[in-house]
Amino acid sequence: MPESEQDKALAEIDTSKPSVSRVYDYMLGGKDNYEIDRQVAAAALAIAPDAPQAAQANREFLRRTVRYLTAEAGIRQFLDIGSGLPTQGNVHEIAQSVNPGTHVVYVDHDPIVLVHGRALLAVDETTAIVNADAREPEEILGDPKTRALIDFDEPVGLLMFGILHHLSDDEDPGSVLRRLVAPLASGSHVVISHFHNPGEAMPEVSQQAYTAEKVFNEHLGTGRWRTREEILAYFDGLELLEPGVVPLPEWRADSADHATPGITYHTFVGGVGRKP
Repeated sequence: MPESEQDKALAEIDTSKPSVSRVYDYMLGGKDNYEIDRQVAAAALAIAPDAPQAAQANREFLRRTVRYLTAEAGIRQFLDIGSGLPTQGNVHEIAQSVNPGTHVVYVDHDPIVLVHGRALLAVDETTAIVNADAREPEEILGDPKTRALIDFDEPVGLLMFGILHHLSDDEDPGSVLRRLVAPLASGSHVVISHFHNPGEAMPEVSQQAYTAEKVFNEHLGTGRWRTREEILAYFDGLELLEPGVVPLPEWRADSADHATPGITYHTFVGGVGRKP
């Protein structure tokens, strides 16, 4: 990345306001976070002390689904929306361990993600990071970097890990997703992980979800714990793969998993759908 762009991205990092990416980084034990992020994390941990385990469960869900799509579904190109800060076991590392030629485009608009992501991918011609907002699908799909690496005539793995719950109802995340899926070829797969409120079926867990939602919105201005029906609606028009939308550790668990969430177990769910 040219020095002027690097300087611009660094200048845009605001250490006085919390960042979703940096709070998540802290929960995963990363070092790319600031005091303001740790304060938000502390507020979340007061409600759900096992939140780091939930974050780890999301990373393990990512590992299992990307490996499945590459090794078994034959996907050779991925579009990762809201990719977050680079950490151990990034999408391109997992996919390319199965097929070295796999292309991966990461999309984020957090300046710190762009700085670290571009540094990580500086010498890799099979990967790129695009500066774009998830709320603007056409900008993502039309970006020259996306077009250079993604062949929309071939199946794509569209990854939406922990991003749709940061879009409010007014921003219509269902529409955002449909616009991203529309140009994808048959055989493409969509992976979603999402904060979940189980409602009356689990009153204690539901109350925890409501409290967490309040904390996230107070500190980050974002966060929506949706019902199972709302999350299932994202898979309309797709073939939902077994075992469906389930708590993250239940999606085809394997021996490499280590996360053991407690009360957050039922408040973070995910699934995979195939475009017919």
